[in-house]
Amino acid sequence: MRYKLLALDMDGTLLTDQHQISPETEKWIRKAMDAGIHVCLSTGRMYTEAVPFGEQLGLETPMVTVNGSEVWRSPYQLYRRELLDPAVVSQMYRLSRDKNVWFWADAVEGKYNEKNWEPGLPERNQWLKFGYHTEDHDIRHEIMLSLQNIGGLEITNSSPYNLEINPPGINKASGIQHVCELLGIQMSEVVAIGDSLNDLAVIQAAGLGVAMGNAQMAVQENADVVTASNNDDGIALIIRDYILTEE
Repeated sequence: MRYKLLALDMDGTLLTDQHQISPETEKWIRKAMDAGIHVCLSTGRMYTEAVPFGEQLGLETPMVTVNGSEVWRSPYQLYRRELLDPAVVSQMYRLSRDKNVWFWADAVEGKYNEKNWEPGLPERNQWLKFGYHTEDHDIRHEIMLSLQNIGGLEITNSSPYNLEINPPGINKASGIQHVCELLGIQMSEVVAIGDSLNDLAVIQAAGLGVAMGNAQMAVQENADVVTASNNDDGIALIIRDYILTEE
């Protein structure tokens, strides 16, 4: 069997627009697992938001959360954690206020936004990811330029209207590379499926990079294969046609 690891984004990929795993997709994921394929959630979500879906599928394999800032040896055992510089978090917070846009920040200690932000918070917590959301393209572009001026940050998105910032060099590709090391396999043996720019690095690095039919155009253009949408069991089709096949 050519492929040994199936790395799955969650929102817009594994999950339907109703934030559920469809019965057909779950059936084919379980078929892959029964055939000896490792299945790894690779998500921008926090650990606590991801693990219930892993439990639903019965996953005991490694997991990548917060766009690669955390890699789990198993669903309940942390392997690696990469943190943002608190001073940079302070800069990004001030930028959100200057531009008057919604922000969120994921920390080991919890999730924060303008509703629960407090003075001195950046210095007290361990920061995994920072994000902005605005449907104003010009403001989003201005924020992007400011972030690039800070330098070294990993900047992606999980929708066309947001920006997600991780520590330098940390993304889903770096996370899945660590998973490969844990499992003793190569990136060429990975099938990675996703829909947004935070999936792009791993889609490009994997042996088979797959874009969902609902994926952003830049992701579709850089994938090896474009499958059906998250509402039409695109993952199931890839398992059937590319993974559970005899070479």
